[in-house]
Amino acid sequence: MLSAPHHPITIVGAGLGGLTLARVLHVNGIEAAVYDLESGAHTRTQGGMLDIHAESGQLALRAAGLHEAFRALVHPGGEAARVLDKHAAVHWEEADEGTGDRPEVDRGQLRDLLVDSLPDGRIRWGRKVTGARPLGDGRHEVTFDDGETITTDLLVGADGAWSKIRPLVSDAWPAYTGISFVESDLLDADARHPHSAAVIGGGMFFALEDERGMLAHRETDGSLHVYAAVRIAEDWLDGIDFSDVDASKAAVLEQFEGWDDSLRALVADADGPLVPRKINALPVGHRWDRVPGVTLLGDAAHVMSPFAGEGANLAMLDGAELGQAIVAHPSDVEKALAAYETALFPRSQDKATESAHSLELCFGPDPVGSLVALFSGGREAA
Repeated sequence: MLSAPHHPITIVGAGLGGLTLARVLHVNGIEAAVYDLESGAHTRTQGGMLDIHAESGQLALRAAGLHEAFRALVHPGGEAARVLDKHAAVHWEEADEGTGDRPEVDRGQLRDLLVDSLPDGRIRWGRKVTGARPLGDGRHEVTFDDGETITTDLLVGADGAWSKIRPLVSDAWPAYTGISFVESDLLDADARHPHSAAVIGGGMFFALEDERGMLAHRETDGSLHVYAAVRIAEDWLDGIDFSDVDASKAAVLEQFEGWDDSLRALVADADGPLVPRKINALPVGHRWDRVPGVTLLGDAAHVMSPFAGEGANLAMLDGAELGQAIVAHPSDVEKALAAYETALFPRSQDKATESAHSLELCFGPDPVGSLVALFSGGREAA
């Protein structure tokens, strides 16, 4: 009987965090095996725009040797922002003068940059992890849905909110935050949806009131990506048939009665099906005791609501710092993991607290006034 393949370092999940870790290790001459359940890098769309922060995401890209290539992906004008009420009255707006430190990039393009920076074959696509178990002395066995297994000396769970690796270190599980998103796209917006393009502007867009919001941004391909957000019971999305485009649009728009037609059009005129998304989060301050040979990064460690804009940035910083800790302690895995987690836990708690606060700001009383006050303190404060 053949023994299971063995890897010194195994990363489960080829998202931004797992890829950053693999890249930082690669540029320092350390090989890691990356496993991902998707059949390939372009199996599904990767979401909308990301603002990449100087103190986290950009720092990680510098550690990965990719900052210059990242700058070539930046969306000019993407740091512009507008805040409206439900009547489409503009309460605050700011142009992108090109001097900000949180440039916008397309998530898919950023992921492609990371994927392409790794040697061919480093990522094992189409491998769905179903679980993992300790073997002793810090080693672990990872099982896939086809029944095959591998073993590893260092196992990193970079596999998102519903991580199959997290149970090795924690019994915490993401809980519903009270907010549901429905995503939509308006394609070739300047030509096909000029009024919506004018309403949203060139960058980020917030229309908030009554525990509801239309959040949007312009993407590099000329489309508009829209999130209709509602504070509502967890089972609301379950009662909508999203295979019926017209019926799902009607169900979402029912939540936006009394909103200006120009805002309702962001859903009514959407091209293609709507995509439901419940917003879940781990408890603020989630942490675990040191478990030999295994750790987590990104959403597996600290999934939070998107209202602080930190998810992707933290995942990449986690990956970079874990990689640097391994490089600094190549012969002592436990020392590397302890150093990484010592910085990870307080950073994650701070950003999760900020995210939870921002959620309440956007869906609490006077969201427009609160957001304008925040933004008026400067984009760095926001």
